[in-house]
Amino acid sequence: MIKDSKEHLDLTNETYIQHLKFATCVGLTMVYGGIQAMIHAIYPGILTKAASTKIKKLYSLVSGIPDNDEKKL
Repeated sequence: MIKDSKEHLDLTNETYIQHLKFATCVGLTMVYGGIQAMIHAIYPGILTKAASTKIKKLYSLVSGIPDNDEKKL
């Protein structure tokens, strides 16, 4: 497991702390977006773009492809 972790960190060119911060941010954003999607499912008139915006931004973040939308996660 340690060898696999080291290989992954080398592949992503991150230190352990950098990876911890990035992965935690991505994970929490996913949870937050999921909660927003569930609220939207119950009340379709609210949060109409929140989850899809999060998905696009997360894709941009993890793929390295710049997102043209300037809004924050």
